[in-house]
Parts: sequence; C-alpha cells; structure tokens
Amino acid sequence: MDKLSVVKAIQTCGVVAVVRADSGDEAINATRALMRGGVRGIEITFTVPGAAQTIVALAREATAGNLEGDILLGAGTVLNIEQAEAALDAGAQFLVSPCIVTEVIHAAQARGIAMLPGALTPTEIWTAHALGGDIIKVFPASRFGPSYFKDIKGPLPHIPLLPTGGVDAQNAGEWLKVGAVALGVGGKLVDREAIKAGDWDLLTTRARELMQAVRAARGEER
Repeated sequence: MDKLSVVKAIQTCGVVAVVRADSGDEAINATRALMRGGVRGIEITFTVPGAAQTIVALAREATAGNLEGDILLGAGTVLNIEQAEAALDAGAQFLVSPCIVTEVIHAAQARGIAMLPGALTPTEIWTAHALGGDIIKVFPASRFGPSYFKDIKGPLPHIPLLPTGGVDAQNAGEWLKVGAVALGVGGKLVDREAIKAGDWDLLTTRARELMQAVRAARGEER
C-alpha cells in the first residue's frame, strides 16, 4: 500500500490505537484483541521492548492471514533516525512522533512512508505540516478539548488533524464533528491493567464501543 493509500485508510478507519505494553507478546495479544473489536489502525510504540521485532511479527501475522481484518501497522514514539529506520525496515506503514523530529519526518519522506508528527500550538501544527507531515497528531489534545480544533480549523482548514490524549468512545463524536480526520486513542482503549491481567475481552469490548461511536458520528449507522 503506497503512502497516499495509507493516509486515506487511516482517515477511513477513523482510529489509530496507541499500543503501549511491557513486552512484545503483550503488544501482539493486545493488537489481536483490538482488531477483533474492529480497530484497524495499530501504532506499536517504541516504549514497547523490542518494538521493531514486534512490528515484524505482526506484519508476518497479517501476511499469513492470522489477524482479524486488514491491519494498518505503524510505529509510534519515534524520536530519532535509528528508531525510524528500524521501524521502516520492520515493515511499518506509518510513523508517529509525539513532537516534531525533523530527521524522522525526512526519513519517512525518503522511504515514501506516511508520517504523523506531533504538535500542539498553531505554529507547531503549521511547522509539522510544512515539513511534510501527512496527518498532524495534536498532542496532548485533552489539554484543550474539541473546541480547540474548531479554532485551529478556522485559519488552517487544509491540515488533517488527529487528536491524541483523552480520546474515548464518549467524546469521539465531538472530536470528529469539529474536524478530526481520525482519532489517536491510547490508555482509554489500550488499558495497561487489562493487558497485564490478560483481559483481552475488555480490550475487544472497548474497541467495539469506540468503533460504534465513530460510525455513529459519521452517520455510517443508525
């Protein structure tokens, strides 16, 4: 899938799950649970031990048809060129950073891979976009709430924004209604305590509730 197709697919599926876990195995099991609930966008963060190897394993699972649905597999918390190259070599389809890291953006551009740099202020959002960010991750979005997006979209309507931080099934519709192209969802969806307890059904249930909220906000179901 080329970069433009990945960007479009992220917007279509509507959710990127931010997966943080204490091991690669936990991250893989969490991914399976989330996909059973209908989430396609998966961001394996570099806070996961062996993140690159985890991405390789998930890419193989996808190729073998062992995952429920088609995965959009990305790497998150990418903070330097070494992590970027490791993620790209592992098969990541997109990279996510919590802030603007120019060398990471350039690495993604050089390989034709979608880039979601993090930003918060109007200046940061514009800079991330001007440097080549395909979708801008607004983080921490919870600090300002959905009304902030409405303000940003006034002067910068052409920049695709993805809020991350404090997003859940209860407020998903509010974010989408003010112009978010998709949602980055972390701890409210990928519950660390549930992961440690192996409560995969809870992750699946939350994923299903979130996707229902996204579809309802978009008018895709009654």
